[in-house]
Amino acid sequence: MIKSKALSLLRLLGYNKSDRALARSIKNILGFYPRNIELYKLAFTHKSLSSKTTSGYTISNERLEYLGDAILSSVVAEFLFKKFPTKQEGFLTEMRSKIVSRSSLNKLSMKLGLEDLVHYSKTNEHCRFKSLGGNAFEALTGAMFLDFDYDFAYKIIINRIVKMHIDLDELEKSEKNYKSKLLEWAQKEKRHVNFKQLTSKGTGYDRLYVIQVTIDEKDYAVASDHSIKGAEQLAAEKTWQMIF
Repeated sequence: MIKSKALSLLRLLGYNKSDRALARSIKNILGFYPRNIELYKLAFTHKSLSSKTTSGYTISNERLEYLGDAILSSVVAEFLFKKFPTKQEGFLTEMRSKIVSRSSLNKLSMKLGLEDLVHYSKTNEHCRFKSLGGNAFEALTGAMFLDFDYDFAYKIIINRIVKMHIDLDELEKSEKNYKSKLLEWAQKEKRHVNFKQLTSKGTGYDRLYVIQVTIDEKDYAVASDHSIKGAEQLAAEKTWQMIF
């Protein structure tokens, strides 16, 4: 432990001023110093500031956001499975959807101060939409996974985020079934909503379903999850945020 802390401090001394500030912010928020600071710089680079390398690689947090979305879903699913050993799949899926929902992640990001770390184009203030923080949170999760491993990301997310900032009892009572809300709205407005499975990846418990919402045959949000129901809920929530 002492050796690990010493290495972290030596690494911190090798950073420039802005990198040291970012590393300290991450330490204050999540309790650890990064090993590869570049991953975290990327996690907080909004697409409005994206650029391309000579090899065609886009520099923004979108790819890390994609990875973090999958890791976060897996971490929360595992935690809930162990936390509620007698609950059925429907309850677990609903609770996971509430925890990883866009509105929940946005609130967490604001509470943790992550939005203040995001770099985005100041000439495009519209880019600071309400999912900016939630997207950065997912990208940060992806950065943690790549910098360390799944077990490390699991411990940080559960111990520093879920247990400290999420009231599971209160969350269980809350109603955030975005699929039902979207379908009720569509019925009222005489619109046709469809949840279309684009693809699935992996096998068994590792299978990941990719679902897209269409409204009157127009494409809306895409989301992925380890269950079709979970992916539909996430896609419905993202679509709800897009419309309202």
